[in-house]
Amino acid sequence: MALYMNEEHQARSERDWNGAKEPFYDRSMELPGELLVGAIDSHVHAGPVLKSNPGHQDPIEAALEARAAGMRALVYYDVFGWASGTAWMVNRHVKGIRTFGGYLMNSCHGGMNPRAVKTALHLGDGCRFISFGSHCTYHSATRESTVVDGKLVPFKDAFPKFAAEELPRATRIPLEDPVPPELDEILAMIAEHPEVYLNTGHVSVEEAFRLLDLAERYGIKKVLIAHPVRGSMSIEQQKEAARRGAFLEGCLVDWMYPDVPRTHYYVEREYMDMGSELGYRTQNAVAWMKTIREVGPEHFVLATDYGVRAASTPVQGMRTMITTMLDYEFAPEQIYRMVAENPARLIGLDV
Repeated sequence: MALYMNEEHQARSERDWNGAKEPFYDRSMELPGELLVGAIDSHVHAGPVLKSNPGHQDPIEAALEARAAGMRALVYYDVFGWASGTAWMVNRHVKGIRTFGGYLMNSCHGGMNPRAVKTALHLGDGCRFISFGSHCTYHSATRESTVVDGKLVPFKDAFPKFAAEELPRATRIPLEDPVPPELDEILAMIAEHPEVYLNTGHVSVEEAFRLLDLAERYGIKKVLIAHPVRGSMSIEQQKEAARRGAFLEGCLVDWMYPDVPRTHYYVEREYMDMGSELGYRTQNAVAWMKTIREVGPEHFVLATDYGVRAASTPVQGMRTMITTMLDYEFAPEQIYRMVAENPARLIGLDV
């Protein structure tokens, strides 16, 4: 298999997918691998990470495996820094695949910090998204929890120091005008870079719809509803976001490893989210697949969100996700749209 599949990628829409007329009953062993050729994993955590939560692969290893599988691109997420700088280094040394990065407005960089966003937009090999944060948005920071006497207790209630020091740093989207100066500056900068998409990050559903309103006001053309937010939306809310032009993110971690510890954001040992110990995540593959069918595959961007050591590599995760979707009788063309064509549109590549 060639390492860079431009011609094969362009011919995908005309292919017979190895003769599979009925994907569930009449498909080859090779079909999941064929659907990987030209695919894009648009949510990869490859480090660096805290010592308490080592990643499975470093960014170069992830790119090498993706290239060998014939994938077209990876998009790195760095919870602690500017992933476009990481992509710049990988692209210099791993030819035959493109990697991109973005920036998450997390509290370790001052939260909603226009100077950090401006730096991210001009750093490395091309920033492709600006996210409103992950584990330390106000929405997430008020919900991540520890276990006390067998029950989940939010950090803000268990640790007064957390409430005093971390919540004020957390990213929060005001639901009404006026738009704060720092948010106004950030939205204007995103609008000036049409190749960059606004990523809602781990905000609340209400905040996500507020960001959709503001994106329309500021002329931001591309918005991704991040998978934790989408998972909290009703079917009608997801349809409404799609009607307004947003892409909806679905990630393998939503159902493949629902109850294993995830990324540790805070350095302090007591601030490690322990929700997985009590199995509070309830989403499963059946519900995940049903949602995609009801809302419409044409609106989805699928990725892995892999990076924790308990999971497999991102490439293996993509193969697992593709294979499972075939088991649930999604057509190859639908899957390819969600793992290759829609991600390409999102990050500004030719389809």
